[in-house]
Amino acid sequence: MTRRDRIVVVDHSPQWARSFESARSLVEPPLTEHLARPVEHIGSTSVPGLPAKPIIDMLAVVDSYEAVQGSLRGLTEVGWVAAPEPGDVDQRTWSWCSPSVAHRTHHLHVVEESSPGWPTWLAFRDHLRTHAEDREAYAAIKRRLAATDDEDRVAYRAGKAPFIATVLSRIAAES
Repeated sequence: MTRRDRIVVVDHSPQWARSFESARSLVEPPLTEHLARPVEHIGSTSVPGLPAKPIIDMLAVVDSYEAVQGSLRGLTEVGWVAAPEPGDVDQRTWSWCSPSVAHRTHHLHVVEESSPGWPTWLAFRDHLRTHAEDREAYAAIKRRLAATDDEDRVAYRAGKAPFIATVLSRIAAES
């Protein structure tokens, strides 16, 4: 099934943190024995003050890609559906969403602990939480891209990528 939701960037809502906690209470139990760390709220909805698409992104880091496969069916039992994204296979990631692929409100990224990408997701989130100037610049980019074409997800992601790469380079240089 194809996604039908448009790229709409809205002002931050405190409800997003509560919605994440509610969803976490559903997805953690089926994955618990394989989690390398607690499920995290990631993406723009996890950054207070940052406008975002109202889709709650979540990160489940698992110890082993192979070992967790049998537990993934537990996600369907609590109402989540598999929603493969571009790059999932290369990143050893599974994408799940709720309530449907066409109209998701939540997106769960299940990532193997040895995958190189997920630590940068947390670093970028944490940086935006503490650097208002970068948070505002990122918000402006997101709003501009969504206004340009609210259906072109590839262009939306590509348009954000240079800013994200620049911030991640600065974070790495500061470490």
